[in-house]
Amino acid sequence: MGPLALQAAWLADYRPALRLTEQGSVIAVGDGIAWVTGLPSAAIDDLLQFEDGSRALVFDLTEERIGAILLHETNALTAGTRVQLTGQRLSMPVSNALLGRVIDPLGMPLDGKEPILSSTWQRLEAPSPPIVARDFVHQPLYTGIKIIDALIPIGKGQRQLLIGDDGLGRSSIAIDTVINQRGKNVLCIYVLIGQKRSTVINTIETLRSHGALEYTTIVAAEASSLPGLQHLAPFSGCALAEFWMRQGYDALVIYDDLTSHAQNYRALSLLLRRPPGREAYPGDIFSVHARLLERATCLNATHGGGSMTALPIIETKQGEIATYIPTNLISITDGQVYLDRALFAGGFRPAIDIGRSVSRIGGQAQHPRIKEEAGHMKLDYLQFLELEIFTRFGARLEASMETAIARGRRLREILKQERLAPVPAEFQLAWLTAFNDRLFDAIPLESIAAALEVLGRQLRQSGLTLDAPRQQWSTAAAGWLQPLRQKVQA
Repeated sequence: MGPLALQAAWLADYRPALRLTEQGSVIAVGDGIAWVTGLPSAAIDDLLQFEDGSRALVFDLTEERIGAILLHETNALTAGTRVQLTGQRLSMPVSNALLGRVIDPLGMPLDGKEPILSSTWQRLEAPSPPIVARDFVHQPLYTGIKIIDALIPIGKGQRQLLIGDDGLGRSSIAIDTVINQRGKNVLCIYVLIGQKRSTVINTIETLRSHGALEYTTIVAAEASSLPGLQHLAPFSGCALAEFWMRQGYDALVIYDDLTSHAQNYRALSLLLRRPPGREAYPGDIFSVHARLLERATCLNATHGGGSMTALPIIETKQGEIATYIPTNLISITDGQVYLDRALFAGGFRPAIDIGRSVSRIGGQAQHPRIKEEAGHMKLDYLQFLELEIFTRFGARLEASMETAIARGRRLREILKQERLAPVPAEFQLAWLTAFNDRLFDAIPLESIAAALEVLGRQLRQSGLTLDAPRQQWSTAAAGWLQPLRQKVQA
């Protein structure tokens, strides 16, 4: 259709009428906040358009003025700039074309490639799926990390918190989980909130080098970006994951991290002069994170059967989990993976504390064979952790206790794992079967890594599946480790 035809079509639908529009003006601007007056019809989450090209989101309402967070700011934005309501709510373009891309929270490309063109737009703020649309978590989401998949399993549609002090490997666990989804038909979204540019680049390059970027979208709001964009980043990632979930896909979204998000929200609230509460956070910080994480679920077949799994990351100080934001998120999520500094300093990687970690619903989605084998192993490990305390005092122990401690130490060596080295679910069942059959008992601690390498190499050649009978797994594991055991005994 040419320009004349378009003009004729517009004129055919045109009706002369009196049109009223509201026009406001900026009275102050700074620190990512704009104070506006003269828009009596404005509502929370309305989009504002400034005459200089800037955009903002209505974030606070008072009787005299509007507090808005800036989403785009030009150098020409000053007091006196005219403002208009757009009549729109914040949304972003969503499609499978976003896979492999790096975008900002508004869907704009940050990787230097062409803009994302899509006819489908998704609201950043949306109600969580109702109860009638949800299904029980019934499928496992494998992280590729032995200690998590065996002892703290995660299911598709679960919200599992990664919590611990800075520098203990929380982001490494999240990246390993994304890498392990290769070939598993899980679409991933990695949200970086308030991170340094070097961290963003390292994350992108790590995922690209392991072939994970092709099924992953990275939503980045750097520490230098506007506070409003940092606040919207997790909601942008959630909107994209929700779109895929409603299309019937399994989606995994990682929020790295919600500590930075909470601190950013606190700063915005204080700038907007909202009353501070505990630790100076506003009173609605709990609801902000709750309405974000409650959107992660598993839909039933009637509503497409898709799922959204959320892995929020949170930081503690000196290992204290009873502070405000950690306790809030622990109460919202379905479990947590807790990383301990003492374990990290002792060389146990990943430094996951089994005593403080829990998965409240992941066991329901665990494969029955892995669940059965892991149940026996977990009892042995917990018993070992209790008995090991007595060895610190130099007390003489019974032979049975000595045996339990020796098995526990071997198990601890088995559970150690380097970063960027996820393992398949079949390997989990292989080593669990071998451990429960006491095939590692005769192998010294320094040879455990070699035994696991033999187990993995033989497993790749065998073609065994998770549904194979236990006797078949037991016989195969014994045969694979027999040469190594004989060599050690000789």
